[in-house]
Amino acid sequence: MIYLLDTSAVLIHYRQEPGYEQVLSILDDPANVVLLSSISLAEFGRVLRSAGLNPAEVDGMIDAYLPLFSEIVPVDDLIARASLRLIAAVPNRIPTVDSLIAASAQQRGACLVHRDGHFREIPAALLPTIDLAPADKNPRTPVDA
Repeated sequence: MIYLLDTSAVLIHYRQEPGYEQVLSILDDPANVVLLSSISLAEFGRVLRSAGLNPAEVDGMIDAYLPLFSEIVPVDDLIARASLRLIAAVPNRIPTVDSLIAASAQQRGACLVHRDGHFREIPAALLPTIDLAPADKNPRTPVDA
């Protein structure tokens, strides 16, 4: 199976928050291809910096996380255009950054793993997702992986 982890899923893993075991099982299964958007890489670094890590520590943590992923997906013109189509298909506003991450998953045929309410707005027919939010905060049933 192909998965793309949203920044929220990476942070769940980093902080060992609820949902950690599910992220860990995705990462640990050698049959899985696990992707990360280059945007999430930047967001992860920003969150680490906000948490008080200095630039060298942020670089070190990013270096420690990179081997977990099969590929870092760059945002190109195809993903940018797919993001615009997703924005048009969603009735409520979805931030551009989130639409680019979702489009990265969509373009790679990946299931998006997240804990972000904005992704719940995307119709399941357009993008399979696994929502790591607790059941009481997740109105949409996640796709079985």
